[in-house]
Amino acid sequence: MSDEAVDADAGASRGQPSARIRERLDEIERAQRIRRILMLGLAIGVLVLTGAGLTYLGFTLAAVVRQFPVFLDNMLNFATPDFRFFTLYSSSESMDGWSGFFGSLANPESLVESILQRNEGTSIVGASVVTIIVGLTGTVVGFPLALFFGVLGSERVTPFPFNFLFRGTMSTIRAIPAIVWVLFYIPVFGPTPLSAMFAIATDTIGNMGRLFTDELEEVEEGPIEAISSTGANRSQVISFGMLSQVFSSFIAWALYITEINVRIAISLGVVGAGGLGQYIKGQLAQLAFSRAAAGIFMVIVIVISVELFSSRLRSRLRPEENSGKGFFESLRGLADGDSWLGRTEK
Repeated sequence: MSDEAVDADAGASRGQPSARIRERLDEIERAQRIRRILMLGLAIGVLVLTGAGLTYLGFTLAAVVRQFPVFLDNMLNFATPDFRFFTLYSSSESMDGWSGFFGSLANPESLVESILQRNEGTSIVGASVVTIIVGLTGTVVGFPLALFFGVLGSERVTPFPFNFLFRGTMSTIRAIPAIVWVLFYIPVFGPTPLSAMFAIATDTIGNMGRLFTDELEEVEEGPIEAISSTGANRSQVISFGMLSQVFSSFIAWALYITEINVRIAISLGVVGAGGLGQYIKGQLAQLAFSRAAAGIFMVIVIVISVELFSSRLRSRLRPEENSGKGFFESLRGLADGDSWLGRTEK
């Protein structure tokens, strides 16, 4: 054994770190210092770029300070929603503030009247129903073509490069947002909810079809080979070997796209396609912030309600929920209130 190794062992035996350990500690500390310097440089770079971006957009702190009282005043107006136009009843009775909301709920027939006579005047309830119908029907109308393009866009169904014809079509549709698609339909249907519905249906083809394609790319080979071994033709292999594996995923994605489409229906109202978006835009144009806040309140209620319903429905459609059940038994199970509330016995 060399003298250095003997000294190192002796030092280690006395509780002092050896030269090799000290060298390794120095390397680790040096690497940590370099990492900290790089992270600090990255953070400074991000801050500088953000500051440059804000300056390019014309942001100044002086303008924020100067306009802050106006901003605060507007926010206070939004904090006191005015439901005068909640229903035709609250409008005709000049019920301002929350009295329009609770007064209409105390007269349920006024809600039905506002839904059935939505063309007789502006009401938040009528506009909300239009928004929901536009989102739901747009999804249903776009679903068949989304399924068609989604299935044929998969390389597991259509060989490359022919599948790219369908994938390319879906990519082209997705490249154009729904708020632009509605401009294509306005010359046909005018600035109406119909234009918004067809814009959402078109957007659904691209978005939902792409999700369907991605799901089909991940199916397992075993069931496909099992169906093929029975002498099934190509369409039977696709139906029973591939689509059967992704049925639950397709339903889940369809419900998720429905949630998104209801939100899109609200934004399309801003370009005059009806619904809550158009109501809110009209009130903001008149600087009636309290009445616009009432519309925003309904937007929040609709979005949360749709998401809650969609979430519960997806949970009821999980394969383990219906394991061992027949078709009619599964349908009867959908009416079980306790299951919807997540109180099913384990």
